[in-house]
Amino acid sequence: MAESMKGLKRTHRCTEVSSQNIGETVTVMGWVQKRRNLGSLIFVDLRDRSGILQLMFDEENIGKEGFEKAGTLRSEFVVAAVGEVVKRSGAVNENLKTGDIEIKVTQLRILSEALTPPFPIEDGITTKDEVRLKYRYLDLRRPSLQRNLMMRSKVCTSVRNFLAEEGFLEIETPILTKSTPEGARDYLVPSRVHPGNFYALPQSPQLFKQLLMCSGYDRYFQIAKCFRDEDLRADRQPEFTQIDMELSFVDADDVMNVNERLLARIFKDAIGVEVPLPIQRMTWQEAMDRFGSDKPDIRFGMELKNISDLVKDCGFGVFTGALENGGSVRGINANGQGHMPRKKIDALVDFAKGYGAKGLAYLVINEDGTYKSSFAKFMKPEELDSIVARLEGKPGDLLLFAADKNSIVWNVLGALRLEIADQLGLLKKEEYKFLWITDFPLFEYSEEENRYVAMHHPFTMPVEEDIPYLTTDPGRVRAKAYDITLNGTEIGGGSVRIFQSDVQEKMFEALGFTEEEAYDRFGFLLTAFKYGVPPHAGLAYGLDRLIMLMAQEDSIREVIAFPKVKDASCLMTDAPNVVDEKQLEDLKIAVITDKKDA
Repeated sequence: MAESMKGLKRTHRCTEVSSQNIGETVTVMGWVQKRRNLGSLIFVDLRDRSGILQLMFDEENIGKEGFEKAGTLRSEFVVAAVGEVVKRSGAVNENLKTGDIEIKVTQLRILSEALTPPFPIEDGITTKDEVRLKYRYLDLRRPSLQRNLMMRSKVCTSVRNFLAEEGFLEIETPILTKSTPEGARDYLVPSRVHPGNFYALPQSPQLFKQLLMCSGYDRYFQIAKCFRDEDLRADRQPEFTQIDMELSFVDADDVMNVNERLLARIFKDAIGVEVPLPIQRMTWQEAMDRFGSDKPDIRFGMELKNISDLVKDCGFGVFTGALENGGSVRGINANGQGHMPRKKIDALVDFAKGYGAKGLAYLVINEDGTYKSSFAKFMKPEELDSIVARLEGKPGDLLLFAADKNSIVWNVLGALRLEIADQLGLLKKEEYKFLWITDFPLFEYSEEENRYVAMHHPFTMPVEEDIPYLTTDPGRVRAKAYDITLNGTEIGGGSVRIFQSDVQEKMFEALGFTEEEAYDRFGFLLTAFKYGVPPHAGLAYGLDRLIMLMAQEDSIREVIAFPKVKDASCLMTDAPNVVDEKQLEDLKIAVITDKKDA
């Protein structure tokens, strides 16, 4: 039978008790992890968010009634216990922070009874994700998830403290705002007061933080909830959290400098890791040429090498054909993998096809220095030698090549080097390698929309010397944009913003917007810019991704308290769901069901 606390006050969390407290009377409260009944003695492991503490019950100290009550305890009962801290009677448990002590209980209260949970409340369980997420309130009791969420809290505290010291103001921006469909889909919210009109949930606070710079607030930040109606994957959710900031009277170097020091502070405060500063920088072009990715993982080598100049006159049609079509031929060296069986090489070919490759050429350097290759018969010996030299090949190496348009070659070899590194165990989660990527293209061409779209957003400043090409050759314009990456994952991105109206007009023209369309979407910002706007720049981190990497997890679900699943639903609350007809009537909304959906 559950009891009230009856005036009991907790004096310590479980692992706040130590050998320093031996002889003291303490009151602890938490959940029963497990109970061991030895007849004349009962031992209970008590758990709270800090860890586990052993309780010891005997009749002499707690009395017959109390001892019998202790015998009824089951897993996940919530209890309060009063007793004396003593040296552990049995062997010391080196795996527990409190492994050298126990509480000799004199008073026990059962605050809440519990059903048998559908899975053990412990780490290392093999329970299906669907069951864990349905009972998320139980899953959140597991030590690993509690550690992750406590780390997340530490990071947020560290961010707030550091940015406050640097003169930033924490200012909230609206959640109900205007839809500006440029990029991912918005989540829409119908208005009851304005029938037929909709708010949008913000994909980011971008426009509002720029307005705050117009308003003279100088340095803004916010730990902001954002929303995007897009397909999910391991590191993506329909609602996510950004560490968002904007600064006035700065350039890119100023933003990167303050953020390097912020990252160093976060990692030191939250996980005790020293981040060497300054963080390495690399242009977008160099990153693509060397790693085939604009978020390269630099924990290992296996860099791409361009061999186009070496094979332009060779007899291998796959290589020469790619070059004739304006593409390139590039390769990577899987050091020491020349012994790889043909079956595994074929699996890598299939993997490459999944990233757009028509095939994959290979060359094995045998231990005697001879070559085994899928294309050797089409090449002269000196051509093969020059290719091997370019890739710094040595006996026992496996060289892999892709030939196609640059975008496909980068995509294929960039993914392939990560796949091979994963197979070889080169991706150490405890190693943290940061990298700034700069000088992105300002635009990318959308085949779907048959026009250029902004690679970041329409308010990103072009590199000054490229401004003349905005309307004549948009594809060659570079952006004053910068991403911060960690271990091959983009954790943040930002840019210097356009603050001159003539440059902004050219930007919209390059994106295919008429002046009327630009003002219809962004009129409030463009009008604000006519009243004096300072040069400004900013950056936003994906907090969930950052915490995932710090916690060495594979999915952001493990660092979010109540995440959604892949179809953006919540298994615990059964959201989204139908609503009452009266609510729809108030909103003047009718639900139309497609025949195929029905």
